Amino acid sequence: MSAAELGFFVSVFLACSVEAVEALTIVMAVGNGRSWPSALSGAGTALVLLAAAVAILGSALSTLPIDDFRLVIGVLLLLVGVQWLRKAVLRAAGLKAVHDERDVYERELRAARGAGRAGGWFDGYSFAVSLKGVLLEGLEIAIIVVTFGSDRHHIGLAALTVTAAGIAVRAPLARVPENTMKFAVGVMLCSFGIFWSAEGAGVSWPGGDAMLLAIIAVMLASSMLAVLSLRRVRAR
Repeated sequence: MSAAELGFFVSVFLACSVEAVEALTIVMAVGNGRSWPSALSGAGTALVLLAAAVAILGSALSTLPIDDFRLVIGVLLLLVGVQWLRKAVLRAAGLKAVHDERDVYERELRAARGAGRAGGWFDGYSFAVSLKGVLLEGLEIAIIVVTFGSDRHHIGLAALTVTAAGIAVRAPLARVPENTMKFAVGVMLCSFGIFWSAEGAGVSWPGGDAMLLAIIAVMLASSMLAVLSLRRVRAR
């Protein structure tokens, strides 16, 4: 595994760890607040849909010529990375509330209990909220998993590896501020997106993969400058 692949792998399982916990928070809240069978059914349905999406998208991408493949993958990574980085920058600047899983759990739990009692063996509210939560949190990870595995034609293995790794390291990573992780992942994904989309468009980077380090440094510096600028604006 090259240094570039290792860096991307680290970014992927960091993202998986964060998104997996966010999805689990929603499922636990509606499960405890209303109906565990319906909440788990919704989560299971979402996982099946995500698996199908990964398989279909991965198969389609693996048939593309290498340059087209890199361009598509780069654009997908940029779309996901920009969203992560934008939120992290706003939170670091104090313009967006810092994500708190405890607060999310309590909020979802109150909403579940306030929606009325679950009727019968199936609770549509629990099913729908779990389905939506897992599906939305998982879509970004599905895209990243496809980019990690499609080039090697091991989509299923990549999905299992990065998800398991992300969940396994979640306990020690919990000591690191979540926004710090999201900031780092956003920088990495945007950098890989720029690198691969440019290669797909025909750009030949001087120094090859080593240029990726320069792109990461520029992205990190630009993001930190954005945070400082927004803090000054907020202070005024």
